[in-house]
Amino acid sequence: MADMKKSIDLASVMAELKLEADYLPTDAKEIQIHIADVGRPGLPLTGYFEHFEPERLQIFGKAEYSYLTSLTEKEAGERLTAFFSHRPVAVVFTHGNLPTAQFLELSEYFEIPVLHTAQATSSFTAAILAYLTLTLAPSITRHGVLVEVYGEGVLILGDSGVGKSETAIELIKRGHRLIADDAVELKRVSAKTIVGTAPDLIRYYIELRGIGIVDVRRLFGMGAVKVSEKVELVIQLETWVQGKMYDRLGLESEYTDIMGIQIPSMTIPVRPGRNLAIIIEIAAMNNRQKRMGYNTAEEFNRKLMGDMGLGDGGDAR
Repeated sequence: MADMKKSIDLASVMAELKLEADYLPTDAKEIQIHIADVGRPGLPLTGYFEHFEPERLQIFGKAEYSYLTSLTEKEAGERLTAFFSHRPVAVVFTHGNLPTAQFLELSEYFEIPVLHTAQATSSFTAAILAYLTLTLAPSITRHGVLVEVYGEGVLILGDSGVGKSETAIELIKRGHRLIADDAVELKRVSAKTIVGTAPDLIRYYIELRGIGIVDVRRLFGMGAVKVSEKVELVIQLETWVQGKMYDRLGLESEYTDIMGIQIPSMTIPVRPGRNLAIIIEIAAMNNRQKRMGYNTAEEFNRKLMGDMGLGDGGDAR
């Protein structure tokens, strides 16, 4: 089930974005941020709070800073008192600007964290949005293996013992990269994108029955692993069932729903003699080719219909 109520502490944000504290009412690890959006409080400083969201990190750029410093001390005090009374989660000054003494006095009175950075507003906003979006994205954990094959993120699913980890090792030996084995954390970072990673405890490890835990990073080198990857193909491995009809042409597209996003998928039957690593390599390349606008199965079908004197699947003339 997706975790829809994630949070991150302010200390982690400060460390990641290299923010300096001007005032903290308590330990930054105890201050939680729950949403990925940020705010520019230009309108709230003029007194308009109709759509103000205090849960957002508030960014004071050049415009907000210039506006504040243009006010008289009395006007600035009134505007800031109204602003702080709405309890924003934290305030960040950009461009190396520092809060005024009056600003700090009121932030301490209302116990609102105040930080600053030397970064420009635009670059800081882009960085903080990217970081919070990834960190706070809705997530689920699936039992499977995530590998990068020819630049494609391939999520391999299947029952225990079907050969997911062994296939991953073979792919790694062939020059591809491991992202996660056994437990894959999947995050919905946008309306079209699922990103997968591994839990910190088992990152870069693979479990092979009969051998045990293998440290892929140490055994194959840093080039054999990756921290995260976008999921672009889902492959379901299943034991070959005699008599079951498997797709021979690939004309029908299949999809797997992951947190509301449809990911291209396929089912690959497993039996002795099949080289799953090579099959997955071909599947990854074919999936990229489809995304670039060329579908081999459809092209073959058109040629077949043409040789039979048919149109696009229509009746013969």
